[in-house]
Amino acid sequence: MTRTVRASAIVTALVLVVCLLAAFGTPAAAQTVAITNARIHPVSGPVIEHGTIVMTDGVIKAVGARVPVPPDATTIDGEGQWVTPGLVNAATRLGLVEISGVENTNDARARGAEQVAAALEPWKALNIDSVLWTPAREQGITSVVTMPTQGLIAGQAALVDTAPSASVTVRLAPVAMRASLLDPDAGNTQSRAELVLRLREVLQDAVAFAAHRQAYETGDTRTFSTGRIQLEALGPVIRGELPLLVAVDRRAEILATLDLGREFKLRVIVLGGAEGWMVADRLAAAKIPVLTAGLDNIPQSFAALGTRQENAALLRKAGVPVAIIADAGETFRVHRIRQHAGIAVAAGLPWDEALKAVTLAPAQIFGVGDRIGSLEPGKDANVVVWSGDPLELTTRATHVFVRGRELNEPSRQERLVEKYKALR
Repeated sequence: MTRTVRASAIVTALVLVVCLLAAFGTPAAAQTVAITNARIHPVSGPVIEHGTIVMTDGVIKAVGARVPVPPDATTIDGEGQWVTPGLVNAATRLGLVEISGVENTNDARARGAEQVAAALEPWKALNIDSVLWTPAREQGITSVVTMPTQGLIAGQAALVDTAPSASVTVRLAPVAMRASLLDPDAGNTQSRAELVLRLREVLQDAVAFAAHRQAYETGDTRTFSTGRIQLEALGPVIRGELPLLVAVDRRAEILATLDLGREFKLRVIVLGGAEGWMVADRLAAAKIPVLTAGLDNIPQSFAALGTRQENAALLRKAGVPVAIIADAGETFRVHRIRQHAGIAVAAGLPWDEALKAVTLAPAQIFGVGDRIGSLEPGKDANVVVWSGDPLELTTRATHVFVRGRELNEPSRQERLVEKYKALR
């Protein structure tokens, strides 16, 4: 009887394993893809004319002008086409906001405590079924930084690959803590000076909380400006382990951000930085990266009145690490980093620097430059084949690989086009 029960249990376990494998898929066999005879822009090195790139099992195996093609490789003839690393948009809400005007599709915010939501980990609510992954990927975007956007300290950001909806990959989380000095309302304050003071107060309290945690637990500390869970989440920031990403445009608040970084020994990243060109030397001396967009419209706020087309070019000329974004908090239009990079080139940024600003630079800024952002053996195969110059609006992505997999899932727009064509 006991043997029968044991045998039955073993059979049940085996059936369960088979079902799980069927549900989640078995490991894919190694796949080799070679793109040949293409103009390859590795970003980390010079352009390779008539080059070949070989990818096996999701990893770049070889890149060069005389690379042999493995006999078992699927080959793509890149004649007349350009190959670059997958693009990285460093400031989005992709996977967190589906429809901006519909409240219950917005997971990029939290109530927090006193406008501080440092403990928010929004990637835990990432919408892997969002219809917005595909159009981003079709435009050559293979990775994004997705982040919350509300309050003085909105929460933590993650770097995510734009893989198919069933297997969207959170590549690294958290990669930064987002704060904002754009609008006094963000901290329930009346002026920008008070907003800076409020951020300093929260950082001071995070330092005090970390130093007197035991006293806090027994009620022997002063009252702090925000809750325990928020102060606890700020620990990696004040220890210099996690960057503080500060949304800021005006020169005065950029300088205040530099002061805060120096005072608390923070790793600071500037988001926006419309007037960064005015203090480029200070940013370069402090080794603070800037995520900035091109100017494709009139300034959207009084805080950005001092912006100029040459912002990215002037920052790079001064030695500031620059990543080009489309707009902080994009969802559907994350692909516009191509347009903004092109605008930066027209305004004086060298073309090679513009390509780096949407590939390797953001990858390095957020700590994944050893895995993505350039075409080098050993790196993950996030690779795009283009019909021409990727910074030209008429260019299209002909092949997109995320971790070595070519993804051809039709977008919602394409499905709608086919649907209504069939109704004619």
